Amino acid sequence: MEVRPLLMCFALCVVYATSKPTEKKDRVHHDAPLSSKEHNDGENFDYDHDAFLGEEVAKSFDDLTPEESKDRLGKIVEKIDDDQDGFVTEAELKEWIKKAQKKYIYDNVDRQWKDFDMNNDGMISWDEYKNVTYGTYLDDPEPDDGYNYKQMMARDERRFKMADRNGDSIADKEEFTAFLHPEEYEHMKEIVVLETMEDIDKNGDGFIDLEEYIGDMYNHEDEMDEPEWVATEREQFSEFRDKNKDGKMDKEETMDWILPADYDHAEAEAKHLVYESDSNKDGKLSKEEILNKYDLFVGSQATDFGEALVRHDEF
Repeated sequence: MEVRPLLMCFALCVVYATSKPTEKKDRVHHDAPLSSKEHNDGENFDYDHDAFLGEEVAKSFDDLTPEESKDRLGKIVEKIDDDQDGFVTEAELKEWIKKAQKKYIYDNVDRQWKDFDMNNDGMISWDEYKNVTYGTYLDDPEPDDGYNYKQMMARDERRFKMADRNGDSIADKEEFTAFLHPEEYEHMKEIVVLETMEDIDKNGDGFIDLEEYIGDMYNHEDEMDEPEWVATEREQFSEFRDKNKDGKMDKEETMDWILPADYDHAEAEAKHLVYESDSNKDGKLSKEEILNKYDLFVGSQATDFGEALVRHDEF
């Protein structure tokens, strides 16, 4: 099986697409909003439904009766309660929201899983991944297609080892997801920065200077005049990227650029849901408390928003 085209996508190509000369490449990772809808609980709970379930799953609750919604929500609560102590904490709720928002990533991993789990044991070893991805190269170490597969394989192995948190050279589903989508995991940030710097650092000095920074975003071949945004990026580099004003970006400065500390939407929503549902104000939610506010979390076709607001006032 040939998986080399897929490999090109793994090396952080999810961050930016191949650009035309005057188009700007974007390597910066921003958390997407939890919903495209306005967050206004005075009008409806549509935003909360999207945030808690993800937009696609939230739609599936629109045709359910209140009883069906509560039943499905009850099963979800059991999944959220990670330590199975009978309560949902703000941290557990935040983690659930983050996963719900990244469903498309997990779906993508599921689609690829069978291609790499060759022995169908529910795990993917480094050898399995290497043989599937680089099998042809291993047979022919000097292909003439222009790719440096030896370098690519070493880079993949380094990332695989970082994703493999228990160091057994075997990835479970979560570890393999971290390998394919490192930008989504806190413990993988270092590898995201390292790979980015390797891509941009053409002179190999371990830093990104202004010329390399602009050169990564803008291909000036066949262009008479630079687009205006190029001049703006030069100013951005000097004023904000290069914080210590030494003319180049180090690892910390590169991390601040590509992985900015954005507002944590999932944390804010988790706090909001706990605040609205925690009737005894003990800082955590019981299954009963969540089901009592099912209209806030999931809703249904029969939810009367006016009556729901009255119930919320009563708690």
